[in-house]
Amino acid sequence: EVQLVETGGGSVQAGGSLRLSCAASELSFDDYAIAWFRQAPGKEREAVSCFDNMDQETYYSDSVKGRFTISRNRAKNTVNLQMDSLKDEDTAIYYCAAGPVVNWADSKRYDSWGQGTQVTVSS
Repeated sequence: EVQLVETGGGSVQAGGSLRLSCAASELSFDDYAIAWFRQAPGKEREAVSCFDNMDQETYYSDSVKGRFTISRNRAKNTVNLQMDSLKDEDTAIYYCAAGPVVNWADSKRYDSWGQGTQVTVSS
């Protein structure tokens, strides 16, 4: 069974930075798209960013474009999300997901999910 584990969440003041990491057991990221989603209390799950290992493309939602950077560490088999210039509205539980996807923002396209990591931004 594929397990994804997110690390790096925490609390930070607005304008600060955090770095999330998604690691996988029993899975090589080579054939998958790895995405980050987030869900704030009372809101639907929202696609944040994706690293598509099949075409080496990266994708971002409009709300994080220019502030977040997704990257892959091949040696560690992780996908990282560097989050800069954080805002209050970035507060949410962040999940990583893996799947052979076409539409990166569609959560139903992903087969495996992590347990989530809390990110809290305060002003």
